[in-house]
Amino acid sequence: MSTLVESANASLPKDDSEFLLKVDNLKKYFPIKAGIFQQTVGHIKAVDGISFYVKKGETLGIVGESGCGKSTAGRTLIRLYEPTDGKIQFKGHDITHISERALSRHVRKNIQMIFQDPYASMNPRKTLKSILSEPLITHGLYDYKRREEKISELLERVGFNPSFINRYPHEFSGGQRQRIGIARALALNPELIIADEAVSALDVSIQAQIINLMEDLQAEFGLTYIFISHDLSVVRHISDRVGVMYLGKMMELAKKKDLYEDPLHPYTQALLSAVPVPKRRGMQKRERIVLTGELPSPANPPAGCVFHTRCPAAMDICRKQVPTFREVKPEHYVACHLYPSE
Repeated sequence: MSTLVESANASLPKDDSEFLLKVDNLKKYFPIKAGIFQQTVGHIKAVDGISFYVKKGETLGIVGESGCGKSTAGRTLIRLYEPTDGKIQFKGHDITHISERALSRHVRKNIQMIFQDPYASMNPRKTLKSILSEPLITHGLYDYKRREEKISELLERVGFNPSFINRYPHEFSGGQRQRIGIARALALNPELIIADEAVSALDVSIQAQIINLMEDLQAEFGLTYIFISHDLSVVRHISDRVGVMYLGKMMELAKKKDLYEDPLHPYTQALLSAVPVPKRRGMQKRERIVLTGELPSPANPPAGCVFHTRCPAAMDICRKQVPTFREVKPEHYVACHLYPSE
């Protein structure tokens, strides 16, 4: 039987030198415990064999429904969750199972994360000075005076007055707190930033400000982003390439223009059909694709293609065989039996 694991590894480019991050067959399963002795009776397959790469200086968007595993994937990449299986390469080095000490010393400085909830991601008892100086102290960077100067520079760069340095998180709005989160991520001069639903909790006008700030910082510092979101419009604006996840698996991965103008996977087509399109003269109206059925449980995913229970184009083979994740066009990957291997 063909598997996603085999095809994903085979179809991605072999030359690792051009990639900042490369992920092969990444899995993250959470055990289900039951009974008096809390025995493992099953697993929640939050991330189930995804493969992709990120080039230096680009923004890779990852989209999907709530519960598809995109946030878990982001946290596993930075090793906040330990991977169950698979391989994570950063700058050509395997970081999947390196020690916590080596991870902190050589990797965490270069990979930072912006969390979804700006209210829960900061200690309410600490001032901005303490919050922003913590990563600098942890990595032994700068003396006391230089740290204060660095913090002031960070605050100015995200649009704050340096006089805010002694204020507490509760004195700021949600958008302002997310700017503090961005400043904290920038403190160590990272190469890769993983933004996990970084604007989903904000008002639309504030979302635009944060996205514009992130784009300015990317241009100024040469940053690389993995931008995780369920908002297809936001992802289209900020991303260079987009990956679509469903029930722990990567369904489609392509350049932004290719994916939005010519989606290949039925799930991607259904997602995009739900995005409002402005009426313009001469533009063809997009047909709405309504998916039927409930999202299956990641504790008991369907056999074969995990999307076949809701797919309007499902065939008999979809119920039996896992589709291969392969390149069907230049840099356009899809896992679907509608595009069989030649």
